[in-house]
Amino acid sequence: MSDTKEAMLLKKVDKLANVMAGAGVAFTDYITQLTYVLFLKMNDEMKEYGLASSVPEEDGWNALKFQHDGKVLQGQDLVDKYEAILSDLKTKDGILGNIFADAVNKIHDAVYLKKLIDAIDQEDWYIMDGDLKGAIYEKILEKNGQDKKSGAGQYFTPRALICAIVDCVDPKITETVIDPACGTGGFLLAAYEHMRTQSKEVKKLEFLKNDALHGVDNTPLVVTLASMNLYLHDIGTQTSPIVWGDSLLDKSDDLYDVILANPPFGKRAQGSIDVASTRADFVPTSDNQVNFLQHIMSKVKTGGRVGLVMPDSILTDGGSTMKVREKLLKDFNLHTILRLPTGIFYANGIKTNVLFFKKGIPTKDIWVYDYRTGIKHTMATKPLARKDLDDFVTCYCPSHLEERKETWSADNPNGRWRRFSEDDIKNRDQLNLDFRWLDLEEKDIRTVSQILSDMQNEADGITEAVAKLKECLKDCLS
Repeated sequence: MSDTKEAMLLKKVDKLANVMAGAGVAFTDYITQLTYVLFLKMNDEMKEYGLASSVPEEDGWNALKFQHDGKVLQGQDLVDKYEAILSDLKTKDGILGNIFADAVNKIHDAVYLKKLIDAIDQEDWYIMDGDLKGAIYEKILEKNGQDKKSGAGQYFTPRALICAIVDCVDPKITETVIDPACGTGGFLLAAYEHMRTQSKEVKKLEFLKNDALHGVDNTPLVVTLASMNLYLHDIGTQTSPIVWGDSLLDKSDDLYDVILANPPFGKRAQGSIDVASTRADFVPTSDNQVNFLQHIMSKVKTGGRVGLVMPDSILTDGGSTMKVREKLLKDFNLHTILRLPTGIFYANGIKTNVLFFKKGIPTKDIWVYDYRTGIKHTMATKPLARKDLDDFVTCYCPSHLEERKETWSADNPNGRWRRFSEDDIKNRDQLNLDFRWLDLEEKDIRTVSQILSDMQNEADGITEAVAKLKECLKDCLS
């Protein structure tokens, strides 16, 4: 991959984003329009290499650039043509339906739309290495995830954490992998990168690109971004592995070898179909995280493996959550819990864990790695890096779990890696799995500016929560 080429294109894309922002086009809207225009350009380039294009001629790149008489389209004619193309393509099946799901024009000024088209037209994208195209697009998505105003952070899990989870679960090139809350496709791409080096057999590689990966999301915008993200990595070039839908309502018999996910937390959105009324096998609850855990438990094959980000409440709450926890311990081997620190996600103050489990045998021992106590991360000044989780992955022993060794002992009471036996688990009140043992003096090493920034972030979070509560109360009282 050419780092110089990547940097140059990123700079161009960023500069164009700033120009669009000056015209009132939000960054998320800019990315979606960039996606549409880039897809049209790449499909046009495919024809130059004798490949079939999925885009009809009347909706293609040349139709967007030129009038019937060969004159360059501009002004309102350009805007009208662009909107007509989007309106037509979003009705198509296959990859077109995924990329252009609910497509609408967000660049109404013809001058700025022309700038975007001209910028994309200056590069040959189809022949560009998939790693390069994909890396550029992923970095744009990451930047979008940092935009708190857009709310796009809910779609973004730090790549460092994703890669560590994938390294531990270790999906094989012949296995199927699904993310039932896939966001922009980070877990699926990391799984693909992990799996594609395992064999050079053509059949296995074709299976990996066309049949192994599956993603679901209930937001059309995210389906578009995820589909394009994988498409730019040369995955799902004919039929996208990403589908639009509500995973929690899926009653199909489809099962998967590996499930990787960081599903949305909190209560199910108002107006959504009640999960319990559709999934009779579920313990009734309105908590998204509990329903997603139940869904994932129902979709993994016997012998299949799961790496799942969950909030503390999944390990501590009583009632319906505890009932699901009992089922998890009975029917699955919850062999590992990674306690994560706050400050690694764009949302403020969320305490999370990664649960690693396997279907088919009950839980005996649970190994816990505490990467929370005494750990400080912030998105701005100290984001989570892959190397921060190296010790955990080493302790995990991905290919030989039977060789694990504790770093905790009577002589080292602050070792972060500890085994809890079946008796330890059974004796815990209400099966509370929030294991704590470290006694580290937590020193605040932040600068004054960092403290002020963290205080502002917390204040913003409180303001946002109050606004949502007011909106909820308004709906309830109206």
